[in-house]
Amino acid sequence: MKKKIAIVTPCFNEESNVENVYLVVKKLFQNYKNYELELVFIDNKSTDNTREILRRIAKEDKQVKLIFNARNYGQWASPFHALKNSTADATILLVADLQDPPELINDFIKAWEQGYKTVIGIKENTEGSKLSYFLRKNFYRLINNLSDVELYENFMGFGLYDKQVIKLFKSFKDPEPYFRGIIAEINLKVKKINYTHKIRKTGKSKNNILTLFIMALTAFTSYSKFPLRLIVFFAFSFALISFLSSLFYLIYKLIYWEYFVTGMAPVIIFTSVFLSIIFIFLGIIAEYINSINEKLKDKPLVIEEERINFE
Repeated sequence: MKKKIAIVTPCFNEESNVENVYLVVKKLFQNYKNYELELVFIDNKSTDNTREILRRIAKEDKQVKLIFNARNYGQWASPFHALKNSTADATILLVADLQDPPELINDFIKAWEQGYKTVIGIKENTEGSKLSYFLRKNFYRLINNLSDVELYENFMGFGLYDKQVIKLFKSFKDPEPYFRGIIAEINLKVKKINYTHKIRKTGKSKNNILTLFIMALTAFTSYSKFPLRLIVFFAFSFALISFLSSLFYLIYKLIYWEYFVTGMAPVIIFTSVFLSIIFIFLGIIAEYINSINEKLKDKPLVIEEERINFE
């Protein structure tokens, strides 16, 4: 019986790319006659012609399976849901923009055949913005330094995951999964393969400052206790400073009772700094509370609107 390899492709408004992904993958797998291929597209409520194109492809090719989400669930919940539902012997995550080179799948499969359970692509260079690459690289390095789990720098999710890893995915109930952290936490027989991230040729990137900022907050609150510990440290430090300042002014007042005059400048400066730090800390605490609240809801990753070509 042939082993099955599934290619999971999340998409949102990728009408100019989904057919290219399909054709590239089908051509690539002509060299793998000993494997059964399955292509799974999970659409995050596209508003363009993505779904119509996928329906046509799935009608012509029963190897293509479709999951249509009821709404847009974000760029990690949707692909993670598709991965958790995979029944293949190995599952490869390949995004629709083709910026991750599909030809690297050959190296993924070769490493998997050698016994690796997790084969991940590490973006060592990019054809796109060097500034963006520099900022992201240093951001991931910062998260890694502050994280309780050693995360993989420059890992975007592109990789191959054995059925044993997929089974472990199912034990994660987080409604807002940080996929890179989950892979690092599982850390099961990992092989890293470097590649150059290609420039997007068609369509528009769905990432912007807001989505990247939200991902950063998710990473911090999911895999680092450092912000909370920083709050505790500063809270005790400022409490000590406040106590010592108050004690100093009290003693000074008692000794120089007739001459002591308190200026407004130090009071205003101290109060402003103190309040600024309090508001920053309240924001961090609020983010952690929000993260806890989302986890307690125990809601599904996504709600499916429709499935096509599934048995």
